[in-house]
Amino acid sequence: MSGVEHSDVIVVGAGTAGLAAASALVRAGKSVTVLERKPYVGGRAYSYEHPALGETVDSQHVLLGCCTNLIELCEQAGTAKKIRWYDEQTFLEPNGNASTIVTSDLPAPFHFAPSFLSMSMLGWKDKVGLARGLMDFFRGYPAEDTESVEHWLKRTKQTELSIRHFWGPIVMATLNDRLSHCSTRYAGKVFHELFVKSSIGGRLGIPTVPLSEFYAAEARMIEAFGGTVRLRSSVEGLVQERDGRWRANTADGAYMADAIILALPFEQTQKLLPAVRMNEEYARGYEEAKDDLELKMARQIHSPYTSILLWYDREITDLDHAWLLDTTIEWFFHKSRIRRYAREKGSYVEVVIAGSRAQLGMTREEILSSALRELEMFFPEVRRAKLVKSGVLKEARATFSVTTGLDQFRPKQTTEWPGLFLAGDWTATEWPSTMEGGVRSGRLAAGAVVGDAMRFMAPETPASGLMRWLSRE
Repeated sequence: MSGVEHSDVIVVGAGTAGLAAASALVRAGKSVTVLERKPYVGGRAYSYEHPALGETVDSQHVLLGCCTNLIELCEQAGTAKKIRWYDEQTFLEPNGNASTIVTSDLPAPFHFAPSFLSMSMLGWKDKVGLARGLMDFFRGYPAEDTESVEHWLKRTKQTELSIRHFWGPIVMATLNDRLSHCSTRYAGKVFHELFVKSSIGGRLGIPTVPLSEFYAAEARMIEAFGGTVRLRSSVEGLVQERDGRWRANTADGAYMADAIILALPFEQTQKLLPAVRMNEEYARGYEEAKDDLELKMARQIHSPYTSILLWYDREITDLDHAWLLDTTIEWFFHKSRIRRYAREKGSYVEVVIAGSRAQLGMTREEILSSALRELEMFFPEVRRAKLVKSGVLKEARATFSVTTGLDQFRPKQTTEWPGLFLAGDWTATEWPSTMEGGVRSGRLAAGAVVGDAMRFMAPETPASGLMRWLSRE
């Protein structure tokens, strides 16, 4: 490319945040250029061809019924039909016991009550404590993020078994971190949205195609509305010109726009900030503002995620997914069933270890052998099936940790510098580190660009049943 390419807005990064920002702006009539350094879109929600396995692999990402912005984005791009929704979830114990939760006809917040009452994985004392704990979130979730989930569990006298079989697994799956690391503000939001507020908030949605294919439709939508998505375009520096416009420099050329959105993980944003050059009008306050933003980013920490991918010569269970209790592996996804592969192709399975800091220092063989031993406890057919091939994916920077006190360090989408905006699930979205959080940040940044922060936001899941009067939202 030669010369300088001009547009209204440049979006740096084509993860969920960048795609959401760009799609909102192009649909509003703006010309947008998306610059992504990788050869695919989706950010951390991606898939790729594994050279050794000869398979397309990805780590599991899911949606929930309360992810209204992500669902709307998928509807706009035509990928909503590639989401398989589940109203029933199974919790498995190594001894073979299974407990299922499913929505009943009772009004919220009692729609899960029959399932909770029949759970064999909990005793009556555990269930009474669980009900008492959920009542804490009937009217919403804490406004402050000063208490850890671990402290809340002790304060509300939750039993050891309910922590192991309910509270802990839900927190690990949704916040990807240990109870002591997570703020009750965000855990409370999860419990309020999934189990209390409405009968649809806790529905589980799983993409039926690899993630890069899933999100490529968003890129095509951006281009269909006149936008440009450039892959393998790494931004090396940002310059604000004298007229206030922004120039993004890449190895292939330069791009100019009135506004720029950095839709990147916080560590990449932190690396790019020193390369920003301001015009004289704003240069004086640049260092002070940059130092404040870098201080906020310095308080962000990662939580890792490990996926074990297994291909068997036969089906090992008729379950599509399940929670796995009392073992290192915590969640089971039967991808060959979710994606409706022919049965004769066998079982393609993914098991997940959330918040997997210990696994970062372990070898592939150590992780795999442990996972296989534990998987046999839940699915005896594993012993008879032949393991054809396997893979281990470690994602050291899978999510950020929603630690207590973090809210004050999550920056807004607007910055001190006119025309420069931030997006990413780590910014101030009121959501934890999820695909929904990423989409919300992108739409908030797009709203800030056009001077109306909430313009592109989808309505929240409405309270239903009795919660229409009990909820404070």
